[in-house]
This record gives sequence, C-alpha cells and structure tokens, in this order.
Amino acid sequence: MSSSLTNELIRNIAIIAHVDHGKTTLVDAMFRQSGLFRQGQQIDERIMDSMDLERERGITIAAKNCSVVYQGVKINIVDTPGHADFGGEVERALSMVDGAILLVDASEGPLPQTRFVLQKALQSKLKIIVVVNKIDRKDARPAAVLDQVYDLLIELDANEDQLEFPLFYAIGRDGMAGTAPDRLVDDLHLLLDAIIREIPPPRFEPESPFQMLVSDLGYSDYLGRLAVGRVVGGKAESSHRLICIDADDHHRPLKVTRLQIYEGMDITPVSTVSAGEIAILSGIDEVTIGDTICTEDAPFALPRITVDPPTVSMMLTINDGPFGGKEGRYVQSAKIRERLLKETLLNVAIQVETTGDRDSVVVKGRGEFQLAILIETMRREGFEFCVGRPEVILKQEDGVTKEPVERLFVDCGEAFMGVVTEKLSVRKGKMMSLTNTGTGRVRIEFSIPSRALIGYRDEFLTDTRGTGIMNSYFMGYEPYRGDFPSRFTGSIVSDRQGHAVPYALYNLEPRGRLFIQPGEPVYEGMVIGEHNRETDINVNPTKEKKLTNMRASGKDENVILAPIRPMTLEQAINFIRDNERVEVTPKSVRLRKVILGVKARYTRRGSKK
Repeated sequence: MSSSLTNELIRNIAIIAHVDHGKTTLVDAMFRQSGLFRQGQQIDERIMDSMDLERERGITIAAKNCSVVYQGVKINIVDTPGHADFGGEVERALSMVDGAILLVDASEGPLPQTRFVLQKALQSKLKIIVVVNKIDRKDARPAAVLDQVYDLLIELDANEDQLEFPLFYAIGRDGMAGTAPDRLVDDLHLLLDAIIREIPPPRFEPESPFQMLVSDLGYSDYLGRLAVGRVVGGKAESSHRLICIDADDHHRPLKVTRLQIYEGMDITPVSTVSAGEIAILSGIDEVTIGDTICTEDAPFALPRITVDPPTVSMMLTINDGPFGGKEGRYVQSAKIRERLLKETLLNVAIQVETTGDRDSVVVKGRGEFQLAILIETMRREGFEFCVGRPEVILKQEDGVTKEPVERLFVDCGEAFMGVVTEKLSVRKGKMMSLTNTGTGRVRIEFSIPSRALIGYRDEFLTDTRGTGIMNSYFMGYEPYRGDFPSRFTGSIVSDRQGHAVPYALYNLEPRGRLFIQPGEPVYEGMVIGEHNRETDINVNPTKEKKLTNMRASGKDENVILAPIRPMTLEQAINFIRDNERVEVTPKSVRLRKVILGVKARYTRRGSKK
C-alpha cells in the first residue's frame, strides 16, 4: 500500500477558549491582517458571532467556519463555543481539524469550560498552540497563568508532544502578538507562522476514493440542505455519483447540486474538492450529522462523531392560558414539534421525544442554558408556548438510581464564603478544595448534582453582591444524593383576570417581590410575585380603591411603587417550581400555575393527600 501524502496548502485549526477570553476578537484581527477586507470597508466587531443572541450575550453558541490565506496557505479556522452546554458543537468542530489554539486570559487563566473543550482536543490527539491573551490587563499575571496551563495539560493526560507547545502572548483587540510579554510585535505574523509550521497538514491516501464525514448541517433557501464536513480522502466533482451511509449502515444515493468551500466568511462554489479541505455539499436531503458521504465504488463508512448524552430535559406545551394565541404567530403543537425536529437536524446535542399528550413534547439537552437559548431563539421567530421546569435525566444502573454530577468552581470574596458554602451544602454539594488567593478572594471547588445548580446562579449573584464567579462542567453520573427543596419561597398568584392596579400592588408589596407593572394584564393562576413565606398566596391585583365622599378630595397620596425588574427568560425558567410553567411569547415572558383555577388547584392538592 502506498504511503500517505499531506496537503501542504491547507491547515485546519480550532480555537479553544473560555467565554469572553477573546477568541472571536483574535479571529477578527487575523481577518484584518490577511487582507480579507478591502481598504476602508466598514467591519462589525466580532464578525464571527453572527447570531443576534451571540452579539447580545458576548458568547459563541454555534461553531462557525471561516478561512484566512497567509503566504499561500489556506488556514481553515473553526470557532468553538466556550460554554459546556454547547459541547455537541465542540465535538463536531474538533472532528474537522488537526490542531488547536488554546487561548487563555492573562489574568483569569484557564477556566472550567476551557478545560472541557481542551480535554476533547487532547483526546483527539490535536497539536496545541498556547496564546496568553489580554496581556495589557492591569491585573495580568502571565507567569502564574502559564503554570496553570501546564498543570491543566498534565491533569488531562497530555502526551509529551502536546506538552511541548509553542507559546505566544497577545493583545487580540489590537492585533498584536509576541513570544514574551514585553516583546510584542505590531501584527500576528509570528502566530500565523507558527500555525503553518506547527499544525500538521491534512494527511490522505493518494489512491483513496472520496470520503467525507458530515460534521455540521445548514440550510439555504436556494440550495436546500447543506452538509458540511472535512474531506478525509480523494476528491469529488459535482458530476460524481455519491452515496450517504447513515447510522444503520443504509446506503442512499445522493444528487449533489453544488460543491462549495469557505473563503473568508463567504461560501464559494468550486468544481472539485480535495482531501483536507472543509467542504459544503448542497442539495442533499435526509443527511444527519455523523453520516459518511462517499462514492458508490467504495462504500466505506468513517467512524461516527460521538457526543455526550443529554443531562437535562424540559417539557414544552401549547399555551392553553387565557392569553393563548394573542401574541405569537406559531401557536399550534404541530408547528412547535416541526421546529424542534428541525433543530435536532442542525444540533446533534438536542433530542426531542413525544409524550402521550399530543399537545406537549419533551426536549433534552446538555444544560438549562442551552435549552434557554433554543427557547429564546424560537420566541424571536414568533413561536408561543409554555415551558416546564428543567429536570435532570436520571439513570438506572444495577438497580441504583444515578444522577448527573458537576464539578463546580466558585470564585468569591472571603466575606461571602460562609453563605455560599452553606447554600451549596444544603443542595448536596461536597467541597473538594479551598484556596485563598491572598487578594481577599477564595476559590472553592465542589462536587454537586446538576439539579442543584438549576435556579441557583441568580441566587449566587445576589449572595455575592454581583462579584462572584461561578463555572461548572459535567463530571459523570453518581448515585442519587437525596432530595432538597428547590426554592424556599412561595408564589404570589392572581385569583382573577383583569389589569393590575397601583393601589392593589402597593398593598401587596409587603408580601414579597412583585414581577408585574401597574396596567399589565393578569389572569387567574398567573404568578405575579415571589411570596416571603414558603406557601403560595392567592391575591387580587385588580382591586381598586373604594371611592366615597367620606374623605377630603386632597387626602389621597400618590402611590409610589418600588422599581420592578422584569424577569429574563433564563431567570423565569430557573425560578419556577414543578407545578408552574413559563408562558413564552414574542412579546412577553409570564409565569403561571399548571392548573390555573384556584378551586381546581386546591382540589387537586387535597386529592393527593
């Protein structure tokens, strides 16, 4: 058999970094310096983050592909999400590359979600280049951060080749990089040189037939379904007869209408695609992520992409409340189910299951944050529905119930250590380590059930007065640790339909925190606030002040209510109990009881006893 060859004109790399450590900004600088944009062209910041949600939240949700040409070599860059909930995106991205840039903040160092993606990269035997970014920060500590990187690589079982990594220091925002913190040059040519020198070019067998592993899916209004993936061997032309091999080893013939590749941020049609290239095949129906596309003459399947199983589920139902159908374009269960099934085609980490009830569907994912992003995306597309409380997916092994457990990293001030530790202990968390940094802050590690973190993040920020940092990653399944209360407060529930009145809300303020403004429409069973006590309370938020002639006309004072901060979708999902739902529409996010009627709710509660 002939020895394998390399395609020296291509390098495929991924960028690994924690949320907000500057990976998308660094890619922007590469674009500018490679001459991708013409002189004077108006360029948005963070061009890789094209989704509205990505720009708003400053995070990358979906892995994107782009390319830069440097000294005649095409560098295909895959921008991976830094959040552990989007791990399905990470695994797909890493299946297309031969090396990775590990980008860490010069002050914060490698954080938990960096660890999650890096572990996947090391398991894939990728070559690593380390870049310490934001070296101009006042609190930068590059030497200590480098030690942390070494410790992390050793802990993750990196091999000797991966431990001997090229090291660069950078200011991604200004497009500067160098081999030492005090020796930065005005561009990124040293880093780009290292990518070409250190990252191995794609290898392929010269006589091998065409093979491509589908790592991503897209959709075009003009071209239909798009299959994205790396060409492992051979070359293909649009006239070739290709087949698709699915998970069940079924062979289906394909009619490819167009072959395309990435050039900059654009997709360009080509006549042929060769081994090592990241290609886009269009006009392909019924292809899923992990399938192999190959020729009829050599129908050999490639190893499928493996993705960690989902750990959290959430029920979506139609909006059967009094305001149902008033604000959304798509309200029918068939439309909601169709949209969710479309999401499973594009997102390998999302699963959809039907229930016995045709008006509801169960969605499974890697974390409540990922599911909240999906729900927010659907809301903006005009969907209207109700969402239940996130629940962790339990496993039964040898008669033992097991639950997903996470490694939690907490960074907070010394003054808040007591309240944080106390609340996490109540939630069945086990402290693994405690480190005092000597700067008035402590770093604590916990092993904690995933369900304990649902609804805790907002409480954590309140307890630490907004100064705490909390990150976690999935460790595995462990025996169930027992029950604990999800919330120590009850709900303030409206007992009738109407519009909220300032006078009524003013008298309800002592009972707890309110969620609604005066004039907002309310209905029976709608949750309008958080009760100070553990029990729910039914109230009348539409009660007007009795107008009589018994008092002087100037006696009434103007009612001044405390400022009411509207709940975000994530806060609402984390707040609700098992007997509550979040009503999601394009215009509103409301909380409600599953059973709206007061009498029906208490009858049901009595029958349970």
